[in-house]
Amino acid sequence: MQFVQGLPEGVYAGQTRIQHPQAQPAEKAELTGFNLALHVQDNPLRVQQHRMALLNEFSEYGVSQLTWMNQTHSTMCHGINEQMPFEAWTGDGLVTQSHGHALMMMTADCLPVILGNAEGSEVASLHAGWRGLAGGIVENTLNAMKTEASWAWLGAAISQPCFEVGAEVREAFCSGYAELTSAFKAGEKPGKYYADLYAIARFILRRQGVETVLGGDQCSWRQNQDYYSYRRSAVTGRMAAFVFIR
Repeated sequence: MQFVQGLPEGVYAGQTRIQHPQAQPAEKAELTGFNLALHVQDNPLRVQQHRMALLNEFSEYGVSQLTWMNQTHSTMCHGINEQMPFEAWTGDGLVTQSHGHALMMMTADCLPVILGNAEGSEVASLHAGWRGLAGGIVENTLNAMKTEASWAWLGAAISQPCFEVGAEVREAFCSGYAELTSAFKAGEKPGKYYADLYAIARFILRRQGVETVLGGDQCSWRQNQDYYSYRRSAVTGRMAAFVFIR
């Protein structure tokens, strides 16, 4: 498992990939690899085997709990510590101050954002598609933190040349932040634009006072050996971005 470099001592973050030594055989070719999502019509036993494999990997660092979400492209964020609900949380943001508690966020083109404070005593994870970014998932997650976030890491998402959107998406951002016009390039068809999720997220984070923003240099659509992509194939698996305090 590869972890993000440059984080506070004791904080570990990263993102799974399609390739994994403990990936189980898939019943559908489109789900080949280390799929971690239960909602993509994969065999639930296979998904749980993958999740348990992750927990076993993380246990070396003192992790005893993984928290997953029913993600809905919302702006809902939950602060969690020792809670063990019978059903998964619904929303798109998680915050914890607990040690050994890994926050898991699934993506396959949308942007995973990991946050934390300078002391390494609080971390957060959020799922940011364009709807979440426009609606305020970054701001809501930062507000849910008990301390000030000093850094962020952006996991693999679809890159600007591969992410065509309509004029309504551009308007959703630029009506509030004129500076974000630079995050959209005109498409080949009238009313179409190529959106830069990474640039939008960096702008919002820095506007909220998060000066150190790492990552943001991958493309889930283009790197088909590394990442699942919903735009590349509507039937596909999901990676998971993760963060925990040792």
